[in-house]
Order: sequence, then structure tokens, then C-alpha cells
Amino acid sequence: MLAYRELLQLRLCDLDVRLAGTELPARIRSVYAELERHRIRLKPHVWLSTEWFGPDDVPGFAIPFYLTHPRLTALEAQNMGEVEGGTEAWFMQLARHETGHALDAAYGLHARDDWQATFGRFDAPYLRHYRPQPHSKRYVQHLKNWYAQSHPAEDFAETFAVWLDPRSGWRTRYRGWPVMQKLLYVDRLMREIAGREPRLRSLEQVEPLSELTQTLGEYYEAKRRRYRLERRPHYDRDLLRFFDRRPTDSGVLPAARYLRLERSAIRTLVTESTGAPIHAVDRVLGALIERCDQQQLIVSERAVQANGHHVRRVARQVAQYVAKGHDRLAR
Repeated sequence: MLAYRELLQLRLCDLDVRLAGTELPARIRSVYAELERHRIRLKPHVWLSTEWFGPDDVPGFAIPFYLTHPRLTALEAQNMGEVEGGTEAWFMQLARHETGHALDAAYGLHARDDWQATFGRFDAPYLRHYRPQPHSKRYVQHLKNWYAQSHPAEDFAETFAVWLDPRSGWRTRYRGWPVMQKLLYVDRLMREIAGREPRLRSLEQVEPLSELTQTLGEYYEAKRRRYRLERRPHYDRDLLRFFDRRPTDSGVLPAARYLRLERSAIRTLVTESTGAPIHAVDRVLGALIERCDQQQLIVSERAVQANGHHVRRVARQVAQYVAKGHDRLAR
């Protein structure tokens, strides 16, 4: 068995992995069965690549390689803190979402006037980061981070995924929500294309694993950069202005607990002084609390006794982070 460092030196194209022999094909067949129940004749083809994605002009989608082997799954978790699609439920959510993109490509749905009237312009620019409205009822709540709000194409794919899931109970769950109009539109649209052959049939694979020459180490370095995990040293530097790294005589409680206790006061100070939305402030505070917990930082008795002053200092730093867009979610 290769050591960790040796594993990172392997090229992606040299990984001896495949879908066959895993539980993944059975899950994809479950999606096919859901489509068949609605007489939708598309069966999206799938292939291995670096992440989940469905190209605009391909009626299929890629599945990340790290789901094919326990050691690669563990490597993904170690480097990224989570494994996207690592549970059966999460896998099925993502597979239904990507099937929505494949269906759109196969039938050219986004070119329809009624599609654009419902979801928006398909050619709207994809923003690298987006600021969702967590309490909006104009979008389904499916994948985490309110992904439906990131782009009209994702809004359609998320709405379709909820419609396709036989256990979503969408007619009940979203009753009275404005998003019900989107769900009913998808329901009508799927009835319209039921039994029809797709306009586009292609087995093209975009960026298949067999053609990727970067090493696993290079892959994770780029992926961490993409999701801005390199911010953590920056957070550490700033957090040490407010908290201590190791217990001292004056240490009274963990900094993470302190921030949770003072969350309401910090949130109020930031929102009233900057007009920033509450959810943006909460996302930044959540990241700081997580980092304080990871580094086991503590707060001194002096800081707690000077409570109002110390909270205001922390609030000013949080406001700066929000102003710089640290609350935005990476696509």
C-alpha cells in the first residue's frame, strides 16, 4: 500500500479505479427508474472525473473519482473536510441534480421562452461567489448552501431534483410558497416531454479521469485554493489579536464558546453599523467559531471583564470580513 506522500504523487489518470464493482451504478439505476416512472426516455450516461458536473451540451454527467475507493474517500475527507456525495442520500441528491442538467441538454429546455420566464436567462454570467437569501421561499431547498440561488441553470436543476425525488413530498412541503409555480411548471414540462426521444444523443465525456495528468497532490492544492481554505492562516493571525493560543492564568473559557455567547451582541453591532444581512454575519461568525475551536483558543479574564470593548473589537473585525465578501459561498 502506498504511503500518503506517495499517493499524492500519483497522476489522476493512473488511478486504477472504475465505477464497476462499486455501489454507484446501482444508485444511478435508481435514478433511471425514477425517470422511467414519468416516461422520460433519457438515461444520462456517467463517467469519472474530478467533481460532479454536467456540461451544457452533453446529456450526461461526471461523478468524482474519490467515491470509488475507501482510501480515496478518506483522502478527500482529510484534505477537504467533507466528501461531496459520500452518503447514499447525498449521492442521490447530486445525481438527481445533475440529471436535471442532462435533461436540459438533451431536450434543449433552456431555449424555451417559458423556461426563461420561469427561471431566468440561461446565459446569465456564472458568478464565482454568490450571496444567498436563506429564508427566501422562491427557491427549493435541496443541496446545501441554497445552491438553487446561484444561477438560473442551477435553479432549474434543483427544482427538477426535488420534483423527481419520489420522497420529497413537494406538493405538501412547498404549499403556499412562491416556488410552487416553478415546481408546477417543471411538472407540466415533464408531462410534455414524456415518451419523446431526446433531441441530443451523445456519449461524450468531458475531462474524463483517464485524460487528467495532474497528480493527486496538485489536485488538492488547487481545490483548497478554489474553496479559499487558504484563508485560515489569515483568520488565525487576526484571531490571535483577540484570543490566546494556550491556557494562561487569566484564561477563563474557550474562545469558541465566548463567541457563541456573544453572537447576538456581535451580530447586532455589525448589522446596525453596516446594514449587512444577518445571514452574512452569521456565516462569518460560524467560520471564526469553527477556527477557534480547531485551534483551542481561549479568552482571557481581562477581555471578558472589558466585555463591551472586546465585543466591539471583534465586531469591527467581523464587519471587515463581511465587507470583503468572506460570507459569500464558493461555487
